[in-house]
Amino acid sequence: MMKFKQLAVSLILASAFAAGPLLADTKIGFVNTERLLREAPLSIAAQKKLEREFSGRDQELQKMAKQARDLQAQLDKDGVTMSDSDRKSKERDLNNLNVELQRKGREFREDLNLRRNEELSQIQERARKAIQDIAKAEKFDLIVEQAVYVDPKSDITDRVMKALGGK
Repeated sequence: MMKFKQLAVSLILASAFAAGPLLADTKIGFVNTERLLREAPLSIAAQKKLEREFSGRDQELQKMAKQARDLQAQLDKDGVTMSDSDRKSKERDLNNLNVELQRKGREFREDLNLRRNEELSQIQERARKAIQDIAKAEKFDLIVEQAVYVDPKSDITDRVMKALGGK
């Protein structure tokens, strides 16, 4: 058993030494896709576009939430002195408003997530194309998106951002 382990270690070391010269000629790049999706001009423009697109609905939700808070405050303050029918009517109105607020809030989040994913997909497609163009033009053998360690000279994120901003 001990000879098997020694043989295995010897084979691993031999293959590492044999692969050394091959790896020396390999050009590897790194793209920080998180940073790219957060800071690229294209990403910032998409975020602003979504904010404009959904601002009206967001304001409507905020207005409904304020109405619900105001109605709850009125019930808390005057509920004891109200007639039974007035109090029940206000409680019913508050309940209906809360149900409607939850429904519209859920629809808002679903629609926003759908649109965000659409925009993100377009950005990712353009980023992938820019990365491939840079890799071909600069003769990279490999471009990675995740790494434990990256030498800053291998990071091409800024070049990709520039390529995305210029298109």
